[in-house]
Amino acid sequence: MVWNRSCYCDQFTKEAVGKEVSLMGWVQTRRDHGGLIFIDLRDREGLVQLVVDPQRSNPAHDEARKVRTEYVIAARGQVSLRPEGTINPNLKTGEIEVLVQQMEILNPCRALPFTLDDSNPVSEELRLRYRYLDLRRPTLQRNLFLRHKVSLGIRNYLDRKGFIEVETPFLTKSTPEGARDYLVPSRVNPGKFYALPQSPQLFKQLLMVAGFDRYYQIVKCFRDEDLRADRQPEFTQIDMEFSFIEPEDLFAVLEGLMAEIFEKARGIKIPAPFPRLSYQEAMARYGIDKPDTRYGMELKDITSLAAKSTSDLFQDTIQAGGLVKGINVKGESHMSRKELDALPDLVKPYGGKRVFWLKITEEGPQSPLTKYFTAEALSEIIQIMGGEKGDLLVIMADKPDIVADSLGFLRQHLAEKLRLIPENSFNFLWVVDFPLLEFDPQQGRYLAKHHPFTSPVDEDIPLFKSDPSRIRAKAYDLVLNGQEIGGGSIRIHRREVQNLMFEALGIKEEEARRKFGFLLEALEYGAPPHGGIALGLDRILMILTDAPSIRDVIAFPKTQKAICLMTDAPSLVEAEQLKELHLKIAT
Repeated sequence: MVWNRSCYCDQFTKEAVGKEVSLMGWVQTRRDHGGLIFIDLRDREGLVQLVVDPQRSNPAHDEARKVRTEYVIAARGQVSLRPEGTINPNLKTGEIEVLVQQMEILNPCRALPFTLDDSNPVSEELRLRYRYLDLRRPTLQRNLFLRHKVSLGIRNYLDRKGFIEVETPFLTKSTPEGARDYLVPSRVNPGKFYALPQSPQLFKQLLMVAGFDRYYQIVKCFRDEDLRADRQPEFTQIDMEFSFIEPEDLFAVLEGLMAEIFEKARGIKIPAPFPRLSYQEAMARYGIDKPDTRYGMELKDITSLAAKSTSDLFQDTIQAGGLVKGINVKGESHMSRKELDALPDLVKPYGGKRVFWLKITEEGPQSPLTKYFTAEALSEIIQIMGGEKGDLLVIMADKPDIVADSLGFLRQHLAEKLRLIPENSFNFLWVVDFPLLEFDPQQGRYLAKHHPFTSPVDEDIPLFKSDPSRIRAKAYDLVLNGQEIGGGSIRIHRREVQNLMFEALGIKEEEARRKFGFLLEALEYGAPPHGGIALGLDRILMILTDAPSIRDVIAFPKTQKAICLMTDAPSLVEAEQLKELHLKIAT
């Protein structure tokens, strides 16, 4: 029998009563009530109840008796109102059912390795092994439909703003200045390799040289790096570049884009313009350059007061150029000694050694620190940190970067543990005025804070010769709820400035010409001032959907070891394939 589907399962309501429909989909549940058989049929749009009555159609009833969960079936029948008392208000089709006249099993289904109910916990390893089944779950279906709608909304918005989408190459030149490249051997050029792009950075700059003025691309990028819950070896960027702009122009476009995405995806109005923080202020107040501003607990500097203490630890730390800072955990003076003693272990990965605490109680300050400070000094510390009765002050003394990293982590950890973060709130933030360079003592050279094509602030260009560490970058990050969702900059568009940047990074002229010669040459052919940004689409969707992992918004993700459990990739290849590529596996 030839079946032609007339509609999806939830595309009709009680207005369709009396009409005949042809449906196809998967069996969610089957219930045999002796004579009548009830089947919940599911497709990508929703559910509808089928009723199979042997008095209406014996052939259909015989088929329905064979049906099991996740069988693929086709059914034809008449839309009818459900009997009184059987309406399901939780379903769009909860007032109706389809009285089946014909049914066919299109494909049976083996016993499932796990149930597809969202409420049933299943190991992620098993879910990824059978990802095509996992994707039938309502949550993941909703996530991927939302991904489609967000991507469509982005394209429509940027089209209205005068951007054109241009595809850039996936097989390109390795320029290892950031994360490790994924390399692809060339069969026809023995011993040579392509790299999969970590970003279309150089190509989008060349598109500005070519005069396209406003470019965008929703593009796959690749980085061979250690993975976390919010990272994948292949990920999707919303990549953009503008000509003849200043940061203010870009901010306006991006704020409008975020407002449109959130309103259409979640019905949430995002106020603009977004707040801005300098990099230095973000580090000073939050200990991190991507702060979550949905809650307080800002870092407070009490170094000058700690200098008055009788503690050798404080005195030695300050004399060595260290800082003493703390955070106020409001209303948590009841935290147990066991919990407080566990804090130093939490900061060990950041180089932290000791964490001090001070409880503000009805009886006064309680802390091992009280013996090192006068009552007046303790009162000043409490005042600077905004302390009140019932609060817990957490304090650290160490090198500035260790204090920032440790307290930045503790701030986030305690906010999550104590449930201090308000739900359904979305705080956007621009972090600006980054340093252009940072010195790596292990390599003994400067590294680019963002990438080597970021423009310095114009008046700081002379500092390349005298003090490169003080050069400010025309760079900006877009932060949402403590996650960096985008980063960009105004680019270097003059050859002589790009040469200064490469020199500061220790890239010799010959190496620069070998790696980036095509870009350097292009800068001499009338390159316009330009800048751009790349947004992490996967990360934005993770926040929009409240997903616990970035893998929940990607159709076929990898594990934290960059493995696809479903296809068993990466895998060994035949010796003949290696021979064609002029490769041998070292043993």
